[in-house]
Amino acid sequence: MLPLVETDEEWDAIVPDEAVMRPGAEALAARLGLGGAPLSRFPDGSQPVYAVGDEHVLKLFPAAAAGDGLAEARVLAHLQGRLPIPTPRVREHGTYENGWRYVLMSRLHGENLAGAWEGIAPAQRERLVAEVGEALAVLHSLGTEPLADVLGPGDWGAFTDRQAASAVARQRGHGLSETWLERIPDFLASVLLPRDPRPSLLHTEVMRQHLLVDPADPADADGPRLTGLFDFEPAMIGDRAYDFVGVGLFVTRGDPALLARLAQAYGHTFEPTVLLAYTLLHVYSNLPWYIRELGAPAEGDLPALAEAWFGTA
Repeated sequence: MLPLVETDEEWDAIVPDEAVMRPGAEALAARLGLGGAPLSRFPDGSQPVYAVGDEHVLKLFPAAAAGDGLAEARVLAHLQGRLPIPTPRVREHGTYENGWRYVLMSRLHGENLAGAWEGIAPAQRERLVAEVGEALAVLHSLGTEPLADVLGPGDWGAFTDRQAASAVARQRGHGLSETWLERIPDFLASVLLPRDPRPSLLHTEVMRQHLLVDPADPADADGPRLTGLFDFEPAMIGDRAYDFVGVGLFVTRGDPALLARLAQAYGHTFEPTVLLAYTLLHVYSNLPWYIRELGAPAEGDLPALAEAWFGTA
């Protein structure tokens, strides 16, 4: 029922179209023994993802992203029960029709942290970011060898070289001003990054949007707890500092006290310039968007920007 999707044009035409996607998702759910369960598509995310009743989530990957589906299934199976924050449990995964893959996983429960954040007291926020730091410490300590056949990039030094070579063009494509653009090459050349770091399993997009929290109980002085970390589709193996790009931009969002608390729980603090360098090298880097979200101390001053976003003083 689901058509072949191999190009960006096919993706844009088919993946958002529920008239096409829903019958295919319903047929697959029935094949997996969940026929008749209510099917509700989540509004966010690049892949089509459906809640199937209260206990399951069905994530679909077209042919153009089939490798991501295999990677997510393998990573989730590798993580099962090993992190202090719950992650989805794989119920089943495999191939569907016309190159599609699927992952049927357990449904995590709770409220998205991005939506809940404003209602959480400052002291409770500190405890939540500490939970994130503790979970990252465990994630980065896990062995990566069982996943080396499905996760990239392989040669970390070659990866950072490629990303550095294309950094200016990629940011120009996002509309970054020439004042910023002309400073990028010298800044990247000034930051020493490891070419062969100890391999760490990386989520790569640790952000409030990928964390769940239990509803706050006014009678509970400790406040809410994290109940889920999800979306391991873009996982990689590489330098652990790379994971702190998302942390600084989307969890602590330039708050030095929160980042310091998270780093304390993690057990290590990274140089702000290293984290900004990885921000520029990140696969999904969009510096103009980050500047609009977090602000910038002075146009073109990358060391000052590093301190503003990733400092802990």
